[in-house]
Amino acid sequence: MARLATAPPLHSDAAIPPGEFLQEHLDDLGISQAEFARRLRRPRQVVNEIVRGKKAITAETALDLEAALGTPAHIWLGLEQEYRLTLARNARAGVT
Repeated sequence: MARLATAPPLHSDAAIPPGEFLQEHLDDLGISQAEFARRLRRPRQVVNEIVRGKKAITAETALDLEAALGTPAHIWLGLEQEYRLTLARNARAGVT
C-alpha cells in the first residue's frame, strides 16, 4: 500500500478562482453579472468579487449558486477550497 508521504502531488501551481467557472457558466447562459446578482438578490459587486477571486464562496453562496445554476453546492465549495489551498501553498513556496 502506498504511503501518503510518497503519493504524487495532485495539485498544480495554477490558482484558478471558482469565479472563473462561474463567469464561463454565465457567459454560456448569456447572463450578465448584474442580472445574475439581481437573481441572487446580492449586490453586483459581490458577484464581481467572486468572479475575480476576491470574495470566497461561502456555504450560503454555494447553496444560492446551486439553486440558480443547478451545479451542486459541494462542487462550488470544493472549487473554492482548492483555490484557497493553492494560494496558501504558493505563498509558502514563494510562488506568485
